[in-house]
Amino acid sequence: MSRPGYHLAELNVGRLLAPTDDPRVADFMNALDKVNGLGKRMPGFVWMMEGSGAPGTGNTEQAIAGDSQYVPNLTVWESVETLENFVWNTVHKQFYDRRQEWFEVLGKMHFVMWWVPEGHRPTLAEALDRLDHLNAHGDSDHAFGWSHLKEAVLWRQKGCSHAAE
Repeated sequence: MSRPGYHLAELNVGRLLAPTDDPRVADFMNALDKVNGLGKRMPGFVWMMEGSGAPGTGNTEQAIAGDSQYVPNLTVWESVETLENFVWNTVHKQFYDRRQEWFEVLGKMHFVMWWVPEGHRPTLAEALDRLDHLNAHGDSDHAFGWSHLKEAVLWRQKGCSHAAE
């Protein structure tokens, strides 16, 4: 579903098990350009927070709380359906399924969505505030996970666990 005048923003934060140049995370790092490039070409893609543009780095230069092993992914999509299509129906799903090979279990929500006015490009600080709000207060119209969206059909079909939202 799309909301007239709004787009869907999402932040997904992970903490790598090792530094970006470590062989243990090489498969992930080597796939960043491919997966991000695919996302940018998907119907419904609007915007992505970019890193330096250096090949194979994605947005890994954005240290969170001074920790360079945190990897944020911040994007904007036209609708829930377009984001779901990318997440669950493309090669992205293969990398999502392997996330435990490369990322720590954070023990709290690390994924958040919210509606933004068309044309708005959220900052990382704004997105982290939304994530903090979700962790403190649970799902609300201000910040939410997949389970808050009744139109999130693929998320339910693909069997995502609530802990991995």
